Amino acid sequence: MSNVAVIPFQQEEGRGLVYLTFISVIASMGGLLFGFGTFVISGAIAPLKSQFALNLAMEGWLVTSALVGCAVGSAVAGALSDRFGRKVVLVASGLLFVMCSVGCALAWNIDAVIGARLLGGVGIGVVSMVSPLYISEISLARVRGRMVSLFQFAVTIGICLALLSNAWLQALASRAAGTHGSNLYRWLVVDQVWRGMFGMGLFPAVVFTVFSFLIPETPRWLMKVGRTADAMQVLTKVGGAAVAEKEMKEIQNAIAEETGSLTQLFAPGLRKALFVALFLAIVSELSGITVVLLYGPGILEKAGFSFSSALGGFVSIGLVNMLFTIIAIWLMDIVGRRALLFVGNAGAFVALTTIGVLFYSGQTEGLLLVGMLCLFIACFAFSMGPIKWVVMSEIFPTRIRGRAMAIVTLSVWLTDGIYNQMFPLVRETLGVAGSFFIFAAVLVPQFFFVWKIMPETKGRTLEEIEASWRPGSSAGPSPAA
Repeated sequence: MSNVAVIPFQQEEGRGLVYLTFISVIASMGGLLFGFGTFVISGAIAPLKSQFALNLAMEGWLVTSALVGCAVGSAVAGALSDRFGRKVVLVASGLLFVMCSVGCALAWNIDAVIGARLLGGVGIGVVSMVSPLYISEISLARVRGRMVSLFQFAVTIGICLALLSNAWLQALASRAAGTHGSNLYRWLVVDQVWRGMFGMGLFPAVVFTVFSFLIPETPRWLMKVGRTADAMQVLTKVGGAAVAEKEMKEIQNAIAEETGSLTQLFAPGLRKALFVALFLAIVSELSGITVVLLYGPGILEKAGFSFSSALGGFVSIGLVNMLFTIIAIWLMDIVGRRALLFVGNAGAFVALTTIGVLFYSGQTEGLLLVGMLCLFIACFAFSMGPIKWVVMSEIFPTRIRGRAMAIVTLSVWLTDGIYNQMFPLVRETLGVAGSFFIFAAVLVPQFFFVWKIMPETKGRTLEEIEASWRPGSSAGPSPAA
């Protein structure tokens, strides 16, 4: 009799996991837009600088404009997603990126390019907050880490697509450089190849926008606005009837104890949660990851590579980024967040220090430099990259999760914006070596943070994590968890 009862449960659980994976993959495609839209500029910088004679300040603003838009998008995404729902905001972010891709491809001057990138940045800022939030709120506790890690994996795919399409378009433009003609293809691909680079983003943007209509709203947001029956239906499809009933009770109890005010974040217990999320977000960006990915071809050119070979060599770095994120997806819910972060932080520190030494000593010829860049990207990809999105999507109360994540995501984009605006000037004053020594130094405090402060959230429901922050809780997530 018991065997008969177990088989339908296992079938129901299996179908639920397939459905959860399907909608998580769709939501994580927002990360693909994030990766493509943010890093496509790495290949477009050189032709844009040449065509418009950009100085260092304008070069920095060209790169940073999208990051400023990201900051604006992440700042408003929390309130919008809390009011209108996670799904609606995801659709809107896809539409903004469609407009950005078309606007950049057809821009009439550098100001139009920057304006379109600002608009696209708003969409990227929104999706960078709402996609991991959506996946976290709809996932089962035992697979939540790997499901949210799909977002970072999609980011790496987007980066790879941007790098590959940039290299491909640059090769097409080089082959046709000596020919003559006048048509749309030549304008977009040969004479002004940066237009084609930006225009390629239209394809993933349209796919994401269309598929976003197919996913349901998250059960926790539905419960927050009183749509209990709809929430129960989604929970049942994802986890089965027994899991749905248990989670419904936990969500109801958690929401009943929440005020819905952001002042909750500064109450005892949740202050630590806010600090943990902000520390992870800011340090991961101060490690220099976006500088390496955005200015990678230029860094390799400084080491003696030609532009075309630097761009092609940088594609290998993008592939490493993607492949090692798969390790995070595999291990996130097995070994936990803390162990991955500690190992990744150690490897990234060694790689950044070695790169600084190579540039300082002038030993940048050969494959060692590319190897160290790949090591840094690999260590970031299975630790700091996905873990910040996973943890920030787990540790805040339901009623204010959207706005709390908006604060943390805003810190990511503000850090990126300041860092990347300053990098061209820092590169010319301190040199590439000095820049990488700074990146390495930033990672030193994170060893203590992981050892003594960061909690382990593996295997806990969102409501269990929320309850653990309350003063006097005996189940608090501690470093020893």
